[in-house]
Amino acid sequence: MLSLKFLDGGLIPVIVRDRKTLEVLMMAYANEEAVKLTIDTGFAHYYSRSRKKIWKKGEESGHFQKVERILVDCDEDCLIYDVEQTGAACHTGYRSCFFRTLDGTIIGEKIFDPEKVYGINKH
Repeated sequence: MLSLKFLDGGLIPVIVRDRKTLEVLMMAYANEEAVKLTIDTGFAHYYSRSRKKIWKKGEESGHFQKVERILVDCDEDCLIYDVEQTGAACHTGYRSCFFRTLDGTIIGEKIFDPEKVYGINKH
């Protein structure tokens, strides 16, 4: 395995895209343990900077990401996970976290109501 370069704080950015369409679904961070869990289980794990803990995508929502391939950039300091996405990638209910343009126009598809899934209004 290549020697990944984790940023200060021990994190590496992860870009997540749909394995079939290559649509960018989300961006998150992973620490070394989260990357290892992703490799070992085949399901995406990340590090939550706000909660300061590792989380498995879908553990609350049921919207899991089965990782089909992991790509590493030329500097070995950024990853791409090509995934099979179950449901939505975005915690706000959209298929992709990139569901609006800079002027605020909604262009994405809303898959679920976060209040029903998480019990609160997540933004």
